[in-house]
Amino acid sequence: MESGKLDEELRRLSWIADRTRPRSFLLCNESFASTNEWEGSDMGREVIGALLQPDVRVLLVNHLFELARGYHRQRSPDILFLRAEGRPDGSRSSRVQPGEPPPTSYGKDLYDQILGEGTTGAPPPPERGGERRQVDGLPGGLRSSRGTAGWG
Repeated sequence: MESGKLDEELRRLSWIADRTRPRSFLLCNESFASTNEWEGSDMGREVIGALLQPDVRVLLVNHLFELARGYHRQRSPDILFLRAEGRPDGSRSSRVQPGEPPPTSYGKDLYDQILGEGTTGAPPPPERGGERRQVDGLPGGLRSSRGTAGWG
């Protein structure tokens, strides 16, 4: 192996940055997902700062709260933040609306929806011979056992 996933992503972003011209539109989907929150946010600030030029638009979908919070604190009229629409009952639709970046993702909601409420946290591993059940909607062979997921 010559390089890792992050090295490859940085090379691609460098190639893109070298070709960015006025009226360019760049869509980044979960950039820096292969690193941790702090490093990803730090690199994201550097890359976005390098790409933001007059007449260049950047759309960034990310999970990096520190990166989003830092840009949100700038209160720039040129930056728009979108988040999942919240309903009065606490559920969310697939619509997005302007709003402050939330400090959390909705992974817990998906976990509860797929594996059942009350199964989040760090449950102990299943005992030998524990009951296993197929979870509908999960790809081939992913099973649940006492609230944990694993390949079975």
